[in-house]
Amino acid sequence: MSKLIGPFTQLLTMKGLNLKGSLKDEQLEILSDAGIVSDSEGKIMKIGSFGELSKEAAQNSWTIDRIEKRMVAFPGLVDCHTHLCWGGSRARDYAMRIAGKSYIEIAKQGGGILDTVRSTRAASNEILERSMLDRCAKLLKNGVTTVEVKSGYGLNKDEELRHLKVIQSAGRKTKLDVVSTCLSAHMKPHDFNGTQSEYLKHCAGNILPEVKAQNLSKRVDIFVEESAFSIEEARVYLEAAKKLGFELTLHVDQFTAGSSLLAVELGAKSADHLEASTQKEIEALAKSNTVAVALPGASLGLGCSFTPARKLLDQGATLAIASDWNPGSAPMGDLLTQAAIFGTYQKLSTAETFAALTFRAAKALGLEKTIGSIEEKKQCDLTAFPADDYRQVLYHQGQLRPAQVWKKGEQLHD
Repeated sequence: MSKLIGPFTQLLTMKGLNLKGSLKDEQLEILSDAGIVSDSEGKIMKIGSFGELSKEAAQNSWTIDRIEKRMVAFPGLVDCHTHLCWGGSRARDYAMRIAGKSYIEIAKQGGGILDTVRSTRAASNEILERSMLDRCAKLLKNGVTTVEVKSGYGLNKDEELRHLKVIQSAGRKTKLDVVSTCLSAHMKPHDFNGTQSEYLKHCAGNILPEVKAQNLSKRVDIFVEESAFSIEEARVYLEAAKKLGFELTLHVDQFTAGSSLLAVELGAKSADHLEASTQKEIEALAKSNTVAVALPGASLGLGCSFTPARKLLDQGATLAIASDWNPGSAPMGDLLTQAAIFGTYQKLSTAETFAALTFRAAKALGLEKTIGSIEEKKQCDLTAFPADDYRQVLYHQGQLRPAQVWKKGEQLHD
């Protein structure tokens, strides 16, 4: 049965905005006293005056989710880069880092990504799934309705497949839309007897075909960095992944510049991190269809520079913002707070920030035709804040939380 939702004091549709480049708040479509009609499949059927739609509701016996308080509504937020499936904690790493220890020093003392690999391998399916579902519940309460989740803490065939199955299972049990990504190329594990290139060959020849055969993911990621895999090693691996039919996304330019050019060269859906990107990389991304994904949570967690978002937008790139929620470099997991802080430092307009959290983030996942804006025939994914002016949301720097969230027209959080 169809459902009328509203009235919203302000409804920001995020419709009709450019995918690339800078945006001004004056370009936002803001509807007052608005309502949305969701059909039986959870897709948007109509948008308009709540008063007029109320008359249609009475004539057609639609149900009504009536909003009694003043609310500002946006499309459901999209977190397009996370690592939600993990075991253990890296609180020890964090304490060492803020005390001045380097990444290499921490790794030598048993910390780093491989510490999480050990803990995640040791955790049962039930523990991993329960912890991931708890994180998904937090995301929903904070207005996120679609999330990408990577593997990458297994780093061998059995464990990578197991973790992708856990991600898939959790995805069926949460109301969030979950997009899985295979990150078996996170780094070479200690227990692999071979070179970096040999490990990637193992991933391409043994892990990815099984991921495809079992339909566990349609996306492949790799960490391209001095501490992980070189550009040349990554190119061979990613070309093999493309031949198998996988979409590509890359961890690039986090500590050293240049690897984002590989993302552009191979037509990747997104290039993520980019904290070290220079003008050369910024210009290449701006000329491409690859989405530049900023991860301010990692900058806050590591105490390093932010992605040069202002320069990327002014040059004409597509910018998305994601949380990078993981146990090591980005343990906060609070997308809206990170985006608000990031926008302050990078001088992003409200329109640019919310574009980066909605339809531009959807583009990074290849989902821009179904989510990310409030338009007819798209999913009825909404997040509503207790305010009468859309500018209040970022003004409170993440402390103004959603009062209500809808996924496919179903109210999930009140």
